[in-house]
Amino acid sequence: MSMDNPLPDPAASLSARDTTPAATTGQSPATAEPGQSPAACPCGQAQAAPEQEHLLEPVQLIRQASTALRAGRLMLAAGCGSYRVRSAMNHTAKALGLDRVESQVSVTDITATAWKGEIFRTEVVQGRGIGVNSARIVELENYTSNLTDATVEEVDQFLDEVEARPHLYSTFVSGAFSGLACAGFAFLNKGGAIECAIVFVAAMLGHIVRRVMLERRFNQFAVTLFAGLVAASAYLLVARGLYSAGVLADVHASGYVSAVLFLVPGFPLITAALDLSRMDFTAGISRLAYALMLLTCAAISVWVVSALFGLAPNESVLPHMPWQLLLALRVIASALAAFGFAILFNSPVRLALWAALIGAIANSVRLEAFDAGMIAQAAAGIGGLLVGILANIIAPRIKVPRLTLCVPAVVIMVPGAAVYRAIYYLNDSQTLEAMAWGVQAAFVVLALAIGLMLARTVTDRDWGSVAWFRSGRAPR
Repeated sequence: MSMDNPLPDPAASLSARDTTPAATTGQSPATAEPGQSPAACPCGQAQAAPEQEHLLEPVQLIRQASTALRAGRLMLAAGCGSYRVRSAMNHTAKALGLDRVESQVSVTDITATAWKGEIFRTEVVQGRGIGVNSARIVELENYTSNLTDATVEEVDQFLDEVEARPHLYSTFVSGAFSGLACAGFAFLNKGGAIECAIVFVAAMLGHIVRRVMLERRFNQFAVTLFAGLVAASAYLLVARGLYSAGVLADVHASGYVSAVLFLVPGFPLITAALDLSRMDFTAGISRLAYALMLLTCAAISVWVVSALFGLAPNESVLPHMPWQLLLALRVIASALAAFGFAILFNSPVRLALWAALIGAIANSVRLEAFDAGMIAQAAAGIGGLLVGILANIIAPRIKVPRLTLCVPAVVIMVPGAAVYRAIYYLNDSQTLEAMAWGVQAAFVVLALAIGLMLARTVTDRDWGSVAWFRSGRAPR
């Protein structure tokens, strides 16, 4: 829909529309275009016949606004937060000749008003395909931020190419790296070599099932639930078999949770926290609700399988080895886990390597601080702060958005063991124990988000101000 000329001159307004070709071309309202047959209204002004009303539309404004909105829609579908979606739309709008774009962004919808002089157009788009595509985010961010003067045809051609571009990695390759990421996470949660190998297989199977079902456009929440059931069942079936054969001394509960870590909605959780920190409640709350729905589906799958198999959360212990060797293995496992999650998010290899470096440093510091006696929440806050600082230093130098570096490094810090214990005690009707572990897990995740927000506030001068939110200009 379009609404133009918000403050029309009463003496020169039309009764059916508030924008005429004169408003966009500078012609007199009483002068008809060649071939038009304007009808006279009682006030003496020109008025198009019903079959010619489309001639009164500001066609150029409509095309420019739709293209700018399309750039924002692609950024939103790739997993960006609202501030970066607004940034892409405003840069595109400026390059196309529009004055500004004011928008309201949620997790699936964008309502945007594009202004050109005194006329404007409001348009709404809805996209139900929510996902994560780091490669697309990088490409769109670099293109829109460097865009100066462009035509609608040029921008549309680029957006067509981006939209048609397939994923960087096949289903099997992304599944393998998903298994690698979850196996690294299992080691960080005190899993042994055999448990990590089982996690690798189970997570890979679960991710392949999820990707195949999503490509066939199944409901995303149902897909999350089913993929969790596949991964959790695969882990317990293999682990129970090896336990019965005497190969395993115990069925590792943390390894069981690690097998479904690929279902954690890292991008929605982090972008929700960032949006809320900017007081963008429409985007933040809707994105948080979406992330919590996905987490609930994953938790239900873990709960159902654990109830069927009767799995109990036994306390895991650190393997006995010199602390230097343990630290080196933690650094390697953290790097592999962060690299695997970056590939899972369709990041280019160069970006994934930088994310692995950030994850290795920050998570190793977090684990050492926790082993030294620091409470889990404080250690998580330090880990999130380190991730944010390192990402804010590295991202501008390699020309990628900070978010694409932060999320893979932060996901490996999710408290998997605490989440599983909360689910187990809830299944066992021990409500107080379930609440205690659930609150601890929630505060650890909250501490990670606070650390990221503090890092962004310290390292980015524009981030500490909400002026861009009013003006439509977003920080880089």
